[in-house]
Amino acid sequence: MSQRKFLVIADDTPEFQTALRFACRRARSTGGHLAMLRVIEPAVFEHWSGVREEIERQARAEAEAFLQKMAEFVIAETGAAPEFIIVNAESARQALRSVIAEDPDIKILVLGAAPHGRGPGPLVASIAKEGIRWGGRNLPVTVVPGELTDEEIADLA
Repeated sequence: MSQRKFLVIADDTPEFQTALRFACRRARSTGGHLAMLRVIEPAVFEHWSGVREEIERQARAEAEAFLQKMAEFVIAETGAAPEFIIVNAESARQALRSVIAEDPDIKILVLGAAPHGRGPGPLVASIAKEGIRWGGRNLPVTVVPGELTDEEIADLA
C-alpha cells in the first residue's frame, strides 16, 4: 500500500524550518509520511579528480548529518522517521523533477516562502513563472509563509 508523502526541500534557508514544521503537522494529521530532499550541487573542480571526489564525499557526509539532525525533529513531531533523499544536481528544480518522476507516492510538495517580504524565494518564483508539472505529472504545491508561528501552523495544518 502506498502512503502519501509530503516532500520538503531541506536547505539552509529560514523558510525551510517553517515548511518542515507545516509538513510534519500535515503528515501527522493526515496519516502521511515526510520525505526530505537535500540537493548537493556539483563541485567546480575540473582538475584533480581525486580532490573533486573528496569534496563530493564530504558534501554527501554533511548532507547526511544535516538530515539526521532534522530527523530528530520530524520523529518528535510525527512519530515516524522521515525518508532521506540526497541528490546531486545542478539545481533544486532539476533535483525535484527527477525525484518526483521516480516516486509516485510523493503527493504534495511543501515549500516555504521567504519571511518578512524578502520575496517568495527562487524556487517558488520559478514555479510561479514556469508552472508545476514535475516528471510528467502535476503535483500540488503548498507554499507556507515564512513568518507563520507554531500556533498558526498548528491551526492551519
